[in-house]
Amino acid sequence: MTKNQPNLRKTVSTADLYSDPSPPPVPAGLTRNLTTIHRSRPNPFIQARALQQPASSRHSIAGPFSSLLDTDVNFDFRPQLQKSPTPPPVPPKLKLAPAPNIPPRSDLEKSDPAKYTKPFCEYITKNPTVFHAVDAVAKQLEEHGYSKLSERDSWKLKKGGKYYVERNGSSMIAFAIGDGYEPGNGAAILAGHVDALTAKLKPIPKLHTKAGYVQLGVAPYAGALNNTWWDRDLGIGGRVLIKEGGKVVSKLVKLDWPIARIPTLAPHFGAAANGPFNKETQMVPIVGLDNSDIPSAKDENWKPSLLGGERAFVSTQPERLVKAISKELNITDYSSIVNWELELFDIQPATVGGLEKEFIFAGRIDDKLCSWAAIQALINSTDSHASSSQIKVVGLFDDEEIGSLLRQGARGNFLPTIIERVVDSFANSSVTTLVSRTYANSFIVSSDVIHAVNPNFLNAYLENHSPRLNVGLAVSADANGHMTTDAVSTAILQRCADKCNTKLQVFQIRNDVRSGGTVGPMLSAKTGIRAIDAGIPQLSMHSIRATTGALDPGLGVIAFQGFLDHYEHVDAEFK
Repeated sequence: MTKNQPNLRKTVSTADLYSDPSPPPVPAGLTRNLTTIHRSRPNPFIQARALQQPASSRHSIAGPFSSLLDTDVNFDFRPQLQKSPTPPPVPPKLKLAPAPNIPPRSDLEKSDPAKYTKPFCEYITKNPTVFHAVDAVAKQLEEHGYSKLSERDSWKLKKGGKYYVERNGSSMIAFAIGDGYEPGNGAAILAGHVDALTAKLKPIPKLHTKAGYVQLGVAPYAGALNNTWWDRDLGIGGRVLIKEGGKVVSKLVKLDWPIARIPTLAPHFGAAANGPFNKETQMVPIVGLDNSDIPSAKDENWKPSLLGGERAFVSTQPERLVKAISKELNITDYSSIVNWELELFDIQPATVGGLEKEFIFAGRIDDKLCSWAAIQALINSTDSHASSSQIKVVGLFDDEEIGSLLRQGARGNFLPTIIERVVDSFANSSVTTLVSRTYANSFIVSSDVIHAVNPNFLNAYLENHSPRLNVGLAVSADANGHMTTDAVSTAILQRCADKCNTKLQVFQIRNDVRSGGTVGPMLSAKTGIRAIDAGIPQLSMHSIRATTGALDPGLGVIAFQGFLDHYEHVDAEFK
């Protein structure tokens, strides 16, 4: 716990809330995250800067944010010597003129974002794994007239048709072909990721019982097993491959009662309870008790279970887990289980919170939030039967949290091959040329969650780049190419937002911190499609349980639908 330092300045304006206070002295040898910082020698640069800059000066000066397009104004950033400095005048803002002849969209403009709060909470609670999430989306699409296609089969597509394709059961591309589509026309694409931080069972997760505890061998996926995973009620779910009638089928399983827990060490034990902690040896979940005479790990006579037979897959798995999953799936022959992919998840349901229920508290918000909202937007847009000459696409990708390098990730060929096959179905000339034209006429909204401003850490944010909850979609920018946002893509999305009366916010991270990544740059670089990064804000990113606004799922749906509905007309303004 850090005490308040005497050199912290009193807040005198909104800008001061976002400024960076003078750093407190760091004791020699202080260790954090396995990194030791030594301050045995004074830093002459910091001392020289301290002599030149009075303690009362502000590190950031800017007016309140009201538009994505600001004019450049030269401010005097010299230290202010007055005892009570005042903010500079608000710079003038440049706003685009109202769009002429906006098509009437009364159903969209009158849409209530609150009606999406409960459905989103139910979706998050009922679909804890990536396989469940994709399966639930597929069922909803089919209810609205979408047909499933297989990459293995030949396709017979038609204008006005609605389709979806799964890959690996963990990623999906859904698309609708306009009634007036012609090969070479563009596509309005919403792209996000549907995977979330989790802990996956190891290939052989059975461990020796220690001190009477049955434990489970798991591996962190991305940044999971961080300090937010301690003392949480964890369930187990995923997909199970089962041999039925000479074929291997995939079935989803969800054990949604508290099965596993990673217990903390009480602070009474001193230094051992303070960390850092080893994820391999100290964050191993407990799943049961067995106080019988269990051979130790050093006993050479210890052998794995022979449940299902000596060569069966389940013989390497924990017996109790095999029986629990078999019971859930009504499996009587354990040997019929060929393999499985299982993971841990927080079983606490998504819920609304706050004095007036203005928040959503849930797990796996990153990024089932934007993915779910994009699918609802696609369904709304295609159910409206508005004529279109383009393709409307939503891509939900797996493995974004670990680099997207697998075949079901955004770095794979999933999106390009789907677009190419659509073009090929209608082409009478060179498909290569038509695909290139399609990419040039298309646009991607890379929709990943974005950092909402945290009131307890305002100095970690830029003042005019701090998205708020329940306000609207936030555009994310990065000068070093971690995001695809630029002036043209911002202007295009702003025009779409204007047409459906939605507000856009903006986020950019400080210069002394590295931005995260999204699927936008990799998809845009692979295809040459123009793109922007814009997502729904959330607090506590990468925590096992996060927060977003109760209206944010609906605001995301409205903004994404506005893009799908209006991109074709907006794009004509930029040719």
